[in-house]
Amino acid sequence: MGSIYFVSDLHLGAPNLKDSHVREQRFLRWIDQHQADMDALFIVGDLFDFWFEYKRVVPRGFVRTLGRLATLSDSGIPIYFFTGNHDLWVDDYLEKEIGCKVFTEPQCFELQGKKLLVGHGDGLGPGDHGYKFLKRIFTNPFLKWCFARIHPNTGIALADYFSRKSRAKTGHKDQETNGMDEEWLYVYARDYQQTNTPVDLFVFGHRHLPFDEKLPEGGRYINLGDWIQYFTFGKLCKGEMTLEEFKD
Repeated sequence: MGSIYFVSDLHLGAPNLKDSHVREQRFLRWIDQHQADMDALFIVGDLFDFWFEYKRVVPRGFVRTLGRLATLSDSGIPIYFFTGNHDLWVDDYLEKEIGCKVFTEPQCFELQGKKLLVGHGDGLGPGDHGYKFLKRIFTNPFLKWCFARIHPNTGIALADYFSRKSRAKTGHKDQETNGMDEEWLYVYARDYQQTNTPVDLFVFGHRHLPFDEKLPEGGRYINLGDWIQYFTFGKLCKGEMTLEEFKD
């Protein structure tokens, strides 16, 4: 039995292509180091800082990542790709061209004898009403159709601009925590255990801070951190989940 790996929030494209390429190469070295032991790979949202699937256009950049994922898939390693709030406009390209299984909502899995709930985490838990409203707008099929009518040069430039503005306004919050009772995803996991069939592990991204916390009702809340500052990942081996840092 090998290991199942979980990673999130690479945000390839941010803050610029030069810095992203450095992180991309580090990510590819991480894959090289663990591929022989890899039974499956979960990419838990925000692999890209922006992604939009035009009918006949692929956003420029990060072909090495896409190619390496295709190689993993071709070798028989399943890849589970969860959309995040920055790459929520993934459609069927990754599924058809690479072989990823794409999910837009959290999903339950039974792996190595453990029950897991896996998802990016955006829009879950209390609060964040502004984003929840915006997500309904961004995922509206008609508005997606309208955006696709914009020339890619203009559309992607606009998306990059607003992404930078959003990060400048709220990015500092990614490095702050006021305790678990203020962490929306922890609260979501705690409440889920009380009102649903309990699971052993909640595995989320989005928060950019690595967390491994026990829940009052049993189970654990895992946040995978990010690949901007922490370079952390989850590893499920023989039914035991660990949160680890990739030391290049």
